[in-house]
Amino acid sequence: MNRVEGKVALITGAARGQGRAHAKRLAEEGADIVAVDICADIENLGYPLGSLDELAETVRLVENEDRRILARRVDVRDGAGMQAVVDEACAEFGGIDIVCANAGIIDSVPKTWEITEEMWDAQLDVMLKGVWHTVKAVVPTMIAAGRGGSIIITSSLVGLKGTPHTAAYSAAKAGDVGLAQSLAAEVAEYGIRVNTVHPTAVDTDILQRNEPMQKLFRADLGGRVPTREEFAEACAPMNLLPIPWIEARDVSNAVLFLASDESRYVTGLRMSVDAGALIK
Repeated sequence: MNRVEGKVALITGAARGQGRAHAKRLAEEGADIVAVDICADIENLGYPLGSLDELAETVRLVENEDRRILARRVDVRDGAGMQAVVDEACAEFGGIDIVCANAGIIDSVPKTWEITEEMWDAQLDVMLKGVWHTVKAVVPTMIAAGRGGSIIITSSLVGLKGTPHTAAYSAAKAGDVGLAQSLAAEVAEYGIRVNTVHPTAVDTDILQRNEPMQKLFRADLGGRVPTREEFAEACAPMNLLPIPWIEARDVSNAVLFLASDESRYVTGLRMSVDAGALIK
């Protein structure tokens, strides 16, 4: 317990899914939280994004752990907005020690040449430019504070192993690896560590409420949305371990390790939490 006590963690995409799980897990271990989410849908994405009510639930879960939380509706594509929330967080908490650049979307149906320019831009802007906006805003404050820190960027299995129908998503997530490696080399002298996590499919809304993706996985159903059991059957062969997907908390446990002093000499790591999918 208390593996990140006294630290402040900034988490993007915090209204639900992995972001909410990270907020709760880090709060359980003593961190105060800065929670950021767009709390709005992106047109033509194919499934709903987090809401203000869901962000409020993240606030409730963190406060239940007797930790402080600053929650703000900010789009990571908005660099000025990210800078404003970082400035506010530093004024409120005295600095930021942990960054979880987690916000993500996926439009998984089109083949590479069928992706619209709108959806290509949305995915690269959220998951690559948005990560850059996040670290651009926070790194100078971490350097100025002089107490090191940990930056954890959520990439993906497909950031290391491209798969059909995920070209824009894969491009963004692979780009995150390059960004993280460069940043790790630049900030090491300040005691700041930078690592990426690479989950396989995770049991969150981005998977379970994404009907276009589900139909793609079960094209044999003639356009019908599969049941959870039918979808699980289609997902399971992706992984080496006999499971269709992992839980968000499984990723949060990896994030906690990378955020804590237990990983004080770990930087530049590409940590897979993928049930063996990378080597299958």
